[in-house]
Amino acid sequence: MPVLERSGQPALYYEVDDATDPWRDAPVLILQHGYGRSSRFWYHWVPYLSRFYRVVRPDLRGHGRTAVEPARFGELRAHDFVADLVDLIDAVGGGRVHYCGESFAGILGMALAAEHPERLRTLTLVSAPLTIATSLRDAWNCGFGSLREALERLGPVEWARRTNASTRFAPGTDPRLIEWYANEMAKTHPEVLIRFFELICESSAAPWLERVSTPMLGLYPSGGRITGPNEAAIRRVIADKGMRYVSFPTEFHSIQFMLPAACATHLLHFAAQHDGVSCRE
Repeated sequence: MPVLERSGQPALYYEVDDATDPWRDAPVLILQHGYGRSSRFWYHWVPYLSRFYRVVRPDLRGHGRTAVEPARFGELRAHDFVADLVDLIDAVGGGRVHYCGESFAGILGMALAAEHPERLRTLTLVSAPLTIATSLRDAWNCGFGSLREALERLGPVEWARRTNASTRFAPGTDPRLIEWYANEMAKTHPEVLIRFFELICESSAAPWLERVSTPMLGLYPSGGRITGPNEAAIRRVIADKGMRYVSFPTEFHSIQFMLPAACATHLLHFAAQHDGVSCRE
């Protein structure tokens, strides 16, 4: 599988899914996973997208198969992840790409679009917050004094189960999905989970969002348990820019998993409309 080797920087692992016609120079579509997850979490979007776009699924620093030395976990910064994305875009052909980021990776997409607009064709945000409410921080502490204590006392798998139930998935969700999701999240080192949460809580992404001029699609739950306090502001910014916002009738965060066909189809048609091409056969 492709690995982007770089001097003095982590080697970035990524997957490429390409079922496009070999005579077409199909655009690249980056699917970037969010907090505690990996490239594997996009598996059910790929069939809808890879017939028309070269789909690239990277693992963020410290996630999946992109390793970071434990001694450097505390050095993780948002600008480093943005720089990783710029390097990746160069590695997969340069030019302008479509970018879709879910949750925390949506924040990275806002930063990428604000700082490097020449790199993007479109920007799609999936359940991407601007800030993290105090109530959510308390929920992720699971009744303990801090996220660190919760992870130490519960262990990553049980912590992921509890936060899945409180914020990500509706009651009645297939328990096998919940268990798979929890076990996959638990593969991320606890120190990375802690540092990423600090990054999200440190500041608001609103200034980046205000600067975005790239064509933008927002896919959001309605009154989401994570994004709820931000949804009105995000909807306003997107509307003011004459862009597209889609609200799904659920308060739970993981619309990426609960509604993969609907989300992927919205993204496919949005990207194709921007490119002026057909995405039907």
